[in-house]
Amino acid sequence: MKILIAGLGSVGRKHVNSILKIIPSAEIFAIRSKIDSENLHGVRNIYTLSEVSLHDFDFALISNPTSEHKNTISKLLEYNIPLFIEKPLYISLDVENMIHSVEKRSIMTYVACNLRFLDCMIYIRNTIVQNQNRKINELNVYCGSYLPEWRPNVDFRKVYSAIPELGGGVHIDLIHELDYLYWIFGMPIEVNRKFKRNSTLSITAIDYANYILDFGGFCASVVLNYYRRDNKRSFEVVFQDDTWNVDLLKNQITGKEGILFYSDQKISDTYDKQMEYFINCVKNKIQSFNTISDGYNVLKICLDENGTK
Repeated sequence: MKILIAGLGSVGRKHVNSILKIIPSAEIFAIRSKIDSENLHGVRNIYTLSEVSLHDFDFALISNPTSEHKNTISKLLEYNIPLFIEKPLYISLDVENMIHSVEKRSIMTYVACNLRFLDCMIYIRNTIVQNQNRKINELNVYCGSYLPEWRPNVDFRKVYSAIPELGGGVHIDLIHELDYLYWIFGMPIEVNRKFKRNSTLSITAIDYANYILDFGGFCASVVLNYYRRDNKRSFEVVFQDDTWNVDLLKNQITGKEGILFYSDQKISDTYDKQMEYFINCVKNKIQSFNTISDGYNVLKICLDENGTK
């Protein structure tokens, strides 16, 4: 298999590792902006797209800064190769024409949201989908962690997460939470948003986001932040007869009768499962379950109509 990758940051390297685990013989070419870019084992650096024949690639993996996604995708459209797009799709809603071009060409796309491959999330989704008559009264989603500890030995103020112009901000960085609600429940009928950027982190990017999503029969509250020192990632489903607490960090679900589900799978393991899924889609020429249009729907939930100020 021959693969092109745009963006070899921390996430891009995770994807490369997953590819090489699944297909050790894979040929991976990384388009780099600097001649002196670091060499990564198993990856050949190239500096212009003219160095290779893009028609020979099985797919392209886009994991460069979010602000570059639109430009990168647009450049690759003429080659009609499948696109693996790291979340989020883009930093604004100004991608409708690009999405139309992708769909017109019938290009297979996948927007990478690896929490869809976490065992507890698969379990809770299957349970809800298979028991749609079970009344849900409310949903509470929380994701808080400490940005300075995300990348050890790196100044957190200088990474894209803290820089709005590159696509930083907790609302879009942690779009996973909005994505899995969309995956399970579909598009909400109304969205209310509150964003703040005045925590003790003192960064210009949004570091607190609060959403209320109205799904008709119930509402979901979503709280995201960059400044919580004791990590917490949870999804609470308040049924009429029980409350299920999904702890994503423990991959565990509890209810009034105790532990309902547990897996020893780690979130880091989901990258391999995700890549296996995508490669299977490419080999069998089938569309993914999180297309560029789905990614755009989640972006519409995430951002206000005029873009986030």
